[in-house]
Amino acid sequence: MSTELWTYLLVGLSFALYLYIGYASRVRDTKGFYVAGRGVPPVANGAATAADWMSAASFISMAGLISAMGYDGAIYLMGWTGGYVLLALLLAPYLRKYRRFTVPDFIGDRYASNTARALAALATLFISLVYVAGQMRGVGIVFSRFLQVDIALGVLVGVLVVAFFAVLGGMKGVTWTQAVQYALLIIAYLIPAFAIAFMLTGVPIPQLALVASDLPERLNQIQTQLGFAEYTQPFQNKPMLDVLAITAALMVGTAGLPHVIIRFYTTPDVRSARYSAFWALLFIALLYTTAPAVAMFARYNLINTLHGKPLDEVRQIEWVAKWEKTRLLAFVDKNGDGRLTVAKGNAFTMEGGKPNFDKPDMSNPNEVFVDNDIIVLSTPEVARLAGFVIALVAVGGLAAALSTASGLLIAMASAVAHDLYYRIWNPRAPERLRLLVGRLAMLPALGVAAYLGINPPGFVAQVVAFAFGLAAAGLFPSILLGIFDRRMNQQGAVAGMVVGLTFTACMIALMRSPQLFGTPQPLLKDFFGISAEGIGVVGMVLNMATALIVSRLTPPPPENIQQLVDEIRIPRGAGEALDE
Repeated sequence: MSTELWTYLLVGLSFALYLYIGYASRVRDTKGFYVAGRGVPPVANGAATAADWMSAASFISMAGLISAMGYDGAIYLMGWTGGYVLLALLLAPYLRKYRRFTVPDFIGDRYASNTARALAALATLFISLVYVAGQMRGVGIVFSRFLQVDIALGVLVGVLVVAFFAVLGGMKGVTWTQAVQYALLIIAYLIPAFAIAFMLTGVPIPQLALVASDLPERLNQIQTQLGFAEYTQPFQNKPMLDVLAITAALMVGTAGLPHVIIRFYTTPDVRSARYSAFWALLFIALLYTTAPAVAMFARYNLINTLHGKPLDEVRQIEWVAKWEKTRLLAFVDKNGDGRLTVAKGNAFTMEGGKPNFDKPDMSNPNEVFVDNDIIVLSTPEVARLAGFVIALVAVGGLAAALSTASGLLIAMASAVAHDLYYRIWNPRAPERLRLLVGRLAMLPALGVAAYLGINPPGFVAQVVAFAFGLAAAGLFPSILLGIFDRRMNQQGAVAGMVVGLTFTACMIALMRSPQLFGTPQPLLKDFFGISAEGIGVVGMVLNMATALIVSRLTPPPPENIQQLVDEIRIPRGAGEALDE
């Protein structure tokens, strides 16, 4: 059976399973729609959390960036992993103890302010829309290559599938679908990793292959021969300050992501939330400890497959021909010798943040353009694995993208229907109307997600990094100070969120202006050496500083709010701070 037939079969079966779960899990009340009835077992919730958190950026793009950047690419690995630990240990148990539906719910009640609630809800919408763009790009890439359809059509199919199980089942449908999607994505990631590890090193365990073989030394030697820095040499692609800033922004951004935090509201109690966090960390570790090995395998195989080979012969390779059609892989014979040269630099002139395939960049000898987002997806093909395995990777990539997209849709729907409509505009709305508004709120979000997936502002991991930066600058300080600072009041929280979000959004827009506005060059190269991916940590510092200063210059919060903070942090009774 051909790879395409395997892909159609496995993708079709997985989509049918998602649709069935969505239909079987359909809900008729807001508790089921927003927090899955708070009845999800810890292991299942841990798997769903892992799938929700490990997006297309983790599955498709992270190893691709590590492969392209070497040591410096580990910023994504360190930032996202450290961020989840920070969330699980520092924030999640306290937020679960509060027993509300959403992050804006917590912020609005903690600061006794509908203004703070509305700002948090708008921040949730903004962050989620940026984040979902990366997921839809991942869906489009998989469809365009493995199913040979246009990226736009692939994005639309993915949007329709997510819409079905998210709109019908709400958080309940999303949770059980995500648990299945985690199983699919981790199997799809590990099988080719184990196979390629054995092929290249004789060691079948990818993690051990990095330390028990000479592959790193071989790759370092190849890199230096081609004019690159050694693969394992740090701070070659990014300065140390930017590496630290991006890592920190990803860490605190993870801890402020509303669609991840809301997962801890779906367990029966605080104890279950803690166990859920443990299981999620274990499930996440399976992929994250494998990613560096996959990145190195991909880099080694790709260079050996392309460098020095006749261009005509390379283009006759099946996987090369099919990836070329997507415009995510391209070649140019700059010196006319008929052979490919892999070297440092751009193969084509970059315009508006994208390569212009009609204008080779003659300032360097590199003749190969590889989009970072195809490296993981193409690795099984480059290694000549069976068609079944290649198709399985496509299923895993779609599972990673769709699982996170569905979680983001729930976060956006709850921000509109619960936090803005019910808690601010219409507090007397009956439950049926609130549920209807929640489902209707998903429709414009799906439309925006589809548009951004077809016209993305960067690589998957880069787009996701922007969302993490916005979460770090907008929500994390308000949550952290809301739990641990009794003196923090609504004036401080509102001022901090406004300053942090405005600064970060403006800096990202200026530094990514070619992708966002089509300018020839970025309007701002960096902020004292910190790039757009790391600027969120500066926004976080400004948010916290503003919030602390303003709160000390204004009256303290009411005594009942200060007592609420104590009840959240100090164990009492059965461990629940508030009733439903």
